[in-house]
Amino acid sequence: MPDIEHHSAQLPVSGEFSLRAASTFAFGPAEGTAPSARDRLRLAFPVDGGRGYAGAVLRQDAEPHGPITVDLTLRDGAEAKVALAQVARIVSLDHDGSGFLEIGRADPVLGELQRAHRGQRPVLFGSPYEAAAWAIISARRPAARGRRVHDELSVQFGDTFELEGETLHAFPQPIHLLELGDRFDGLNLEKLTRLRGVAGAAFDGDLDARMLHALGPERAFDELQRLDGIGPFYAGLIVVRASGFADALVPMPEPKLLAYAARYYAYSEEPTLQWLTDLAQRWRPFRTWATVLIRVAGARGTPAGASGAPGIESTG
Repeated sequence: MPDIEHHSAQLPVSGEFSLRAASTFAFGPAEGTAPSARDRLRLAFPVDGGRGYAGAVLRQDAEPHGPITVDLTLRDGAEAKVALAQVARIVSLDHDGSGFLEIGRADPVLGELQRAHRGQRPVLFGSPYEAAAWAIISARRPAARGRRVHDELSVQFGDTFELEGETLHAFPQPIHLLELGDRFDGLNLEKLTRLRGVAGAAFDGDLDARMLHALGPERAFDELQRLDGIGPFYAGLIVVRASGFADALVPMPEPKLLAYAARYYAYSEEPTLQWLTDLAQRWRPFRTWATVLIRVAGARGTPAGASGAPGIESTG
């Protein structure tokens, strides 16, 4: 039976943050699933650094300014300090969000979307390693099928947590994926080889979030494509949705983001990456947060110029 520790801590909120908004932010392996409770967010993940697993239950008594209480369950030698920092990164509480609100006050379009989706921040993969593994598993297949393979790997080689009546499976630490043979249901030999390559890179520290931050988003985007099976699309996914950069804009066109941005900014011509790059200068140093907010608003059908959006209630 693995060693188990329990810790409770608080994450302060600078700016605005809505745990309800975070709980409905589903993508990657969670896409197509619904949260069991909007007043809680439950997470399970392999802890950064290759040691142990963590389950976390997040609560917020008063949003969008109240602190987040985090109850941690730690196994296999996971360190509470490391796991708590990882939780903060996953829900984008590792940045002072007050500056993002200042940008919204200077940019009326972004400000409207902020009021429509009060306290919405990006919610990330557990780590760049998990995002890279998901890229290999999910490439060229329906998300539901990829999710089944992801979950089966987690059950067999990761760890399982019961968090307030909900069962969550933490993805395996890299060392366990390195031990994968040449057969696993749902993964052909090419995918298995690439998945072991991702695990090897993570084991060597090449997918460590701090290392990617030291490179910066542009160089990280290039370096990630050295991994077999990681092209520009998935390199962008890792940079924007897993590494914790608040101010990244990857150099590749994303059709939905371009279309949504053109709609909200009433741009009548065909939107291009250069147009978006120029527009995004006003969002520094929160280009990631701004583009994710635009994607969320567009996907939820938020009308242009309306601060009463469906899904997340506006207060003031």
